[in-house]
Amino acid sequence: MKLGRRGAVAAMLAGSLLAGGILGATVFSAASSSAATTSTPSTSNGSSSSSTRKFVPNENAAHEAQESAQREAQENAGQFPTVP
Repeated sequence: MKLGRRGAVAAMLAGSLLAGGILGATVFSAASSSAATTSTPSTSNGSSSSSTRKFVPNENAAHEAQESAQREAQENAGQFPTVP
């Protein structure tokens, strides 16, 4: 490979690395900034809160057949299930 071609290939590789780095930084900074700017909804009367919601289990026969014993125990205790 001649010296001129080697230089051109090296310049193209360096340019693509630089462009990829800039693109990656742009994508990742946009994704992380949107997560940091989410706001929580406020209630004017304070009557509802996510910690005071009542759990209503799905007692459908088809659903019950696919549940694990741990999930059923959590449902029976009135807890939000944390296991599949």
